[in-house]
Amino acid sequence: MSGTLTVQQATRRYVGLTALRWLPVGISIPVTVLLALSRGLTLGQVGAVFLVHSAVVVLLELPTGGLADAIGRRPVLVASGLLHVASCAAYATAESVAGFVLATALLGTGRALDSGPLQAWYVDAVHLADPDADVVPGLSRAGVADCLALSVGAVLGGLTPALLDGSSTSLLVLPHVAAGALSLVSVVAVLLLVTPTGPPRTGSALRAVTDGVAAVPRTVRDALSLAAGDDALRRVLVLSLVCGVCLSTLELLGPGLFAELSGSRTSGSAVFGAVMAVSFLAGAAGSALAPRSRRLARGSMPCAVAGLTAVSALSLVGVAGSRTVLLAVCAYAGFYLANAASWPLLHAVLHSRVGSGGRATALSASSLALMLGGGLANVVNPRVVDAGGRGAAFLVAGTAALVAAAVAARLRDEEALLDEPLDDGQDLLGGVVLGDAGRQGQHAEQLAEPAGAVAAGEQGRAVRVDPA
Repeated sequence: MSGTLTVQQATRRYVGLTALRWLPVGISIPVTVLLALSRGLTLGQVGAVFLVHSAVVVLLELPTGGLADAIGRRPVLVASGLLHVASCAAYATAESVAGFVLATALLGTGRALDSGPLQAWYVDAVHLADPDADVVPGLSRAGVADCLALSVGAVLGGLTPALLDGSSTSLLVLPHVAAGALSLVSVVAVLLLVTPTGPPRTGSALRAVTDGVAAVPRTVRDALSLAAGDDALRRVLVLSLVCGVCLSTLELLGPGLFAELSGSRTSGSAVFGAVMAVSFLAGAAGSALAPRSRRLARGSMPCAVAGLTAVSALSLVGVAGSRTVLLAVCAYAGFYLANAASWPLLHAVLHSRVGSGGRATALSASSLALMLGGGLANVVNPRVVDAGGRGAAFLVAGTAALVAAAVAARLRDEEALLDEPLDDGQDLLGGVVLGDAGRQGQHAEQLAEPAGAVAAGEQGRAVRVDPA
């Protein structure tokens, strides 16, 4: 195929698009909760608004993942970007609970659409260029780009209101305006850089969309059947759910904590923005160190992931016991470093278990578990805070993370060729995604083919669409 990207080209595009995707999110993180509180919402109402986000994603996650597998990655990514633009505008103008619910629903719909397609496109593009290529280096670098973009965005979003006017809460809308503009740039980049990875579309675009939508139930059903029968995937989903609990706890309770320590909401946005910037930088370091963590665990994926999850749990306990900004910042950074280091390893397991035709759906299943965990935390945390304070909520999340570490400790190495020792020349997890069919199990044969061929074979005649 003349238009096939090299592995290096696909990796550069994936990393760049990941950064563009998360920079707007980082800009809005420090101010979203504070904006809602400044417009009269209570902490319980903010938690309920966030629950809407989780509910929307829960309802749409698997169907939208199936849609991306059926009609192609690029149109779904474009739709997601446009929805994020709309949600930024809605946040900037929201004055009531209903307004924030609308903004959050738009955000959740966009999140459901983009939870898997870009990574699925990247893995397919790499396998199309080289069926034996290891995708983990790219996943790790994208994790670094993700965290760096969030870090830069958090600084910009947190400092803008305080620098322009430290006493005006109306300036909390400016980060959302900037985030909407950057999301438009991201949409243009997707249109230019996400190239076809499968057979060209035949027939009209409308027919392709119609056939793709019709194929969604089958795609989702097949992905759920695979997850139900695969121990490794089930454990990945459990770990994703607990991660959602922990992240939502930090995001919901953190802004109020640091605003209280700094003395005002506007200066609190700057403090929390700086805290999140440091945390995301730690996350970037964690993503880069993901392969080294497995080396430290002597090549054992279960030990690496379990150890990192245990560090995350201890970091949450540290947040609960912090009485100064410095200690809280260190605890936040510790969580984000350990959590980010575990994700490339878990996604390597996931990609080793599924083929191209269900890849985005499987990623959506992981994201769905993440959102379910986040929704649970958003419901429970305000009640825990009322009963025992913020510290109690962080302790509950830390306990959940300790349970997850025990789940991770029983990941089976043979499920994804994770017992093979690393050679000295391997910077990342060589052989995780492709390798000996006997040890990968029944799904290995799907991964031994170029991604385009797999997609064509699995999607069948009903879906004649260029899956970009």
